[in-house]
Amino acid sequence: MPGGNPGCGDVVTVYLKGAEDQEHMEDVSYEGEGCTISMAASSMLLEDVHKGNLTMDQVLEMDYNEMIEKLGRQIVASRPKCATLGLGTLKAAIRRYQQDRRLESAGVTRPADDGEEFVFGEGAAEAAKKQ
Repeated sequence: MPGGNPGCGDVVTVYLKGAEDQEHMEDVSYEGEGCTISMAASSMLLEDVHKGNLTMDQVLEMDYNEMIEKLGRQIVASRPKCATLGLGTLKAAIRRYQQDRRLESAGVTRPADDGEEFVFGEGAAEAAKKQ
C-alpha cells in the first residue's frame, strides 16, 4: 500500500502479509524515501508491531498522537504529517487487507490492479483528469 506526503515529498510503501487467523500480521515491512522523521517513525512503528505481536485492530486503534509523542513532540512539531505517514499508510494497508478478506468470503474479487498508483494531495486533480 503506497502512501505519501506531497508537502514534503516523502513516500512510504507498506507490505503486509496477514496471518492465518486473519487478525495478526505474519509479516509487515516498508520501503520508502523521505525525510529522517518519516523514515524513523516508519521504522519505529514496524519495530513495535513486530515486538508487540499486535493485532490489526490494535494498530487501527493507535492514535497518531502516540507516534508524535514517541518521536518527541518538540522535534516533530512542525512536521506532524511526516511523523504519522508510516502509521497512516499501515492503517490503510490493514483496511485494504480486511476489505479484501470480506470480499473474498462473500465470493467477490477486487478488480485486477492496472498498475496505476493512488495519487493524494497535490497532483491528484491532474491525475484524475488523465483517466
